[in-house]
Amino acid sequence: MNFNDLNLNTPLYNALNDLGFTTPTPIQAEAFNVVASGKDVVGIAQTGTGKTFAYMLPILKHLTFSTQETPRVLVLVPTRELVVQVVDEIEKLSKYINNRVLGVYGGTNINTQKQAIAQGIDILVATPGRFYDLALSRVLQLKTIQKLVIDEVDVMLDLGFRHQLINIFDILPDKRQNIMFSATMTHDVDVLINDFFKNPERVSIAVSGTPLENISQERYHVPNFYTKVNLLTHLLQDTDRFNKVLIFVAFKKMADRLFEKLEEHFKEEICVIHSNKTQNYRLRSIEQFRNGDNRILIATDVMARGLDIDNVSHVINFDTPDYPENYMHRIGRTGRAEREGEALIFSTEVEKEAIESIENLMKMTIPLMALPEALVISTELIEEERPQIKERYNPTKRNDEDAPGPAFHEKSEKNSKENLGGSYKFKIAEKYKKPKTRGDKNFNKRNKGK
Repeated sequence: MNFNDLNLNTPLYNALNDLGFTTPTPIQAEAFNVVASGKDVVGIAQTGTGKTFAYMLPILKHLTFSTQETPRVLVLVPTRELVVQVVDEIEKLSKYINNRVLGVYGGTNINTQKQAIAQGIDILVATPGRFYDLALSRVLQLKTIQKLVIDEVDVMLDLGFRHQLINIFDILPDKRQNIMFSATMTHDVDVLINDFFKNPERVSIAVSGTPLENISQERYHVPNFYTKVNLLTHLLQDTDRFNKVLIFVAFKKMADRLFEKLEEHFKEEICVIHSNKTQNYRLRSIEQFRNGDNRILIATDVMARGLDIDNVSHVINFDTPDYPENYMHRIGRTGRAEREGEALIFSTEVEKEAIESIENLMKMTIPLMALPEALVISTELIEEERPQIKERYNPTKRNDEDAPGPAFHEKSEKNSKENLGGSYKFKIAEKYKKPKTRGDKNFNKRNKGK
């Protein structure tokens, strides 16, 4: 199949020709007619398989010219980087189409975004939080939205956006097409579909556990963090082989820790990106890595789906991800566009079970490589690797059930209350009874001397 079989219009064909695309990817071919039909759609495909074009080609084909100022298409994505990326992809396809595209996300001036919205838009790409803020401010009118696209929904749910998504569903028009794309089908994703989608049609391409054939994989069994650093430093010395390296770690603290260690050896070649970094820092790091100014980029799992960088020679899993699907998302950053790629994974004894889960999902064994002879094996452990010291039985230490409860004391006598039953109202009446003269002061004065 080629794009001619999709019966696109001339502006889209011209844009695809400029991009040099002639053949749609499997998800683009399978999803086109389903999305174009107007039905609710759930698409499952690996990262890097062209999901953005899969939903935007049919949307743009049927998006007629309009002078209205309010958006007709809403695309929700989990990260700021993905907003920038999706807007860029839509603009490439819209080169010969007269439409207006805007991307909005947190961390920037909301008033500037309000002004851009007021000028009129057709397609809005947004992160859930910033979109909801703009909707509540009333500057963003939602009554004309016809299509809702949720991209990378599994990441959104991992990041805790479930309640924001539910709130967004409540304020959008009931009559709309829902289009959702995800790299994995989790229980949370399935619940979301059942609650808010109307008989969706599912399009599934390439099970997430299927290894990409053009990516070679290797594994190193390493005892601890500092030995992993030594191994990584040793490998990265080969600048010809490791010419564009993406290193994944599990969490932000580990990313900063690894950056600090590697910076000693590769100061001008390394950068880091995670959600605690400022927006400008993150975008600058990505651009420097994309342009080749930096050879090495350290990233967290959350950023795995928000990176679209060509010619990544190696993906190195500095640690083993807990979920095997995350391993697939990580290594999907290399070997793109039919190029050869390499993926390495460093694993400790503690991570053995996670390795087995990955290999079971892929139905293959990752080749185990021998450690280099010159590698220095460290005995130093970081905090997370040190054995937890459990306190021996201490009879003087209180258990939770023995802990003192809330403070308690007897009330003072004047504040204590007595249940007087039915006689209480009579005592009050006696104490505060009305005067016999009904308070007639003049009558009391006249009769005072009598």
